[in-house]
Amino acid sequence: MGLGPELLLALTILAVCCLPALIAVVFCADEVLDRVACGWAEWRDRHRERRTIARLDRAVEAESLTRDIDLTEFDRDGRRPLEQLATDLRRLGGHRLAAADRSVVWHGAVIEAYDERLRAACRALGVAEHLAELDGVDREIERVRVEGLLHAAGLTLPAARAAHHQRHR
Repeated sequence: MGLGPELLLALTILAVCCLPALIAVVFCADEVLDRVACGWAEWRDRHRERRTIARLDRAVEAESLTRDIDLTEFDRDGRRPLEQLATDLRRLGGHRLAAADRSVVWHGAVIEAYDERLRAACRALGVAEHLAELDGVDREIERVRVEGLLHAAGLTLPAARAAHHQRHR
């Protein structure tokens, strides 16, 4: 029971036609295996990162950090964007700290503008402040406290940043 000549010829032609593909698979097998291995490693790394982020979210309770922030405050008409407040605070903070050669009136105006921006940032982030109620050294202490709370809320200010670096040196 042998193969017919037609079937043998068809199998021979098929083998000759598939021979270049077979040779390519043999020569490129390492490349194919490398791509499969790299794809697997990338998938595994992405999966591990997602698990790590989920664990960190559970450990930090990320929602509790923003639970007390009133998000409707961000949609209010006439509200200055938080980025603009941060820019103003950095600029005014620099003027406030470098006011040795300026007049007392100019320095007082810069302090008032700085405190007003601090109050606006506190309202936007839901941070309690008492700047308007205090004077003198008490107001300066409250200003430092508020800067620290705003820094903890993610709003980096020059004075808070300098104190932060000095503490960890």
